[in-house]
Amino acid sequence: MTKISVEPVVAPSPVRRQGLRLWLTVAAAVVALAAGGFVTFRLTSTMPAPQIKQTLPQTYTIPGAAPVLPWPQAGQATVEIDGLGRVGSSGGSRPVPIASVTKVMTAYLILRDHPLRLDENGPTLTVSAEEAAAYPAQLASGQSVVQVVAGEVLTERQALEALLLPSANNVAHILARWDAGSSDAFVTKMNQAAAQLGMANTKYTDPSGLAATTVSTADDQVTLARVAMQVPVLAQIVAMSKVTLPVVGQVENVNTQLGKDGLVGIKTGFTDEAGGCLLFAADFSAEGQRFRVIGAVLAPGPSPADAFEASRRLIQASTGLLHKYKVVHAGEVVATLRGPTGRSTTLAATGDVDVVGWPGLTYRIDTVGALPGRIAAGTGAGTLKYTALATAATTAVQATDALEPPSWWERITHG
Repeated sequence: MTKISVEPVVAPSPVRRQGLRLWLTVAAAVVALAAGGFVTFRLTSTMPAPQIKQTLPQTYTIPGAAPVLPWPQAGQATVEIDGLGRVGSSGGSRPVPIASVTKVMTAYLILRDHPLRLDENGPTLTVSAEEAAAYPAQLASGQSVVQVVAGEVLTERQALEALLLPSANNVAHILARWDAGSSDAFVTKMNQAAAQLGMANTKYTDPSGLAATTVSTADDQVTLARVAMQVPVLAQIVAMSKVTLPVVGQVENVNTQLGKDGLVGIKTGFTDEAGGCLLFAADFSAEGQRFRVIGAVLAPGPSPADAFEASRRLIQASTGLLHKYKVVHAGEVVATLRGPTGRSTTLAATGDVDVVGWPGLTYRIDTVGALPGRIAAGTGAGTLKYTALATAATTAVQATDALEPPSWWERITHG
C-alpha cells in the first residue's frame, strides 16, 4: 500500500511579502510614467501638415494639330514665342556659318562682364594705334567696319552701338581686347558662355562672325536671343535705327526692317559663306496680352533680302497662332486635402483658368499651398498653377468642406 506524504505549505515570510509589494509598486510606477510620457509626447508633438494630392493630371497639352509655319525652303529656321515655348524649326541642326549674328554673343558677354543701366554710358575704351592702322585694309576687303583713329575714346555704350547697328567687325575685336586682353581670350569666353546656355551645336572662332569657322544653328541662336533680349541695354540698342559716333558721325542700323511687323531687333548677318541671316524679335498682341516672337533664319537664300523675307513670313504667321483655352472652371474640384489621421476634404478652384497658346503646347500643372491644421469650408487653401516656360495662369483653391485638426484621442493613437 502506497503511502502519501503531505507536506505543510509554508506561507511567505512578512519580509518576502513586503519585497513583492515593493516590486509591484515600482513596476506600476514605471509603467505609469512611461504611459504618461508617451501620452504627453503624442499630445504635445507637432502633427504633420495636411497634404495636397492633385486630382488633375501633371500636364495639359492644348489639343489639335500642331501649327505648320511657312518655313523657308532652304537653310534653317526656328521660331519661339517668348515665355511660352518653341513653335517649331526647320532645316535640321547641322552647324552652319552665322556671319554677324555672332555679335549678339559678343554684346551679351560685354554687358555680362560690364553691366550698364539704361541711362548709363559706362567706362571708356581707347582705340590703339594698331587697331586704327588695320581699318583701311579691313574697309578695302569689303568688311563691315566703322572708321576709327588712334587714341579715339569710345564709351562702352558707343562701342556696343557701333557693334550692333552698323555691324562693325573692327569694333568687335576692339571690345574683345578691352574685355579679355585679346580676341583669342575673348573667343574662349564666348564658347564657355555658349556651353553654359546649352548651345551644344555652336562654336565661336572670332568675335565678329567674319570667319566661316564660327558656326551655330537656328535653335542655338534663338536660345541665346531669349537670354540676350532680357538685358535691357542690349534690347534698347538693337531697336535703335541710328546713332552718332565720335569719329564717323551718324550711322544707321543695317536691319532695315525695324518697326515693320513689330520688329524690335535683333541682328543681321551676311557673308558669302553664310548667306543672309537674321536673328529677330517682334512684339505683337493676342487675346488681350502682349507677346514677343523670337526667331532665327540662317541662309534661306544668298542675300540679306532673303533673310528679311523669310523672317517676315514667319513673324506674320506666328502672330496668328495664339488663342485662349479654358482649362478649369470655377468650382471644379482639382485636388484632395488629407490630414495626418486620414480625415480629408476636396479643393475646388475659385475661378476659371484660361491659358494662351497653340495646339501641341504643353503646360505643367501644380497645386500648392501652406496649410494650417484647421481649415473651415470655403477657406483658401492654396493655388492652382498652369505653367509653360515662363508664363503662368493661376487661380486660388479653397476647401469644399471643413478639415478639423486631430482630436486628442487621434493624436495618441496615430503616429
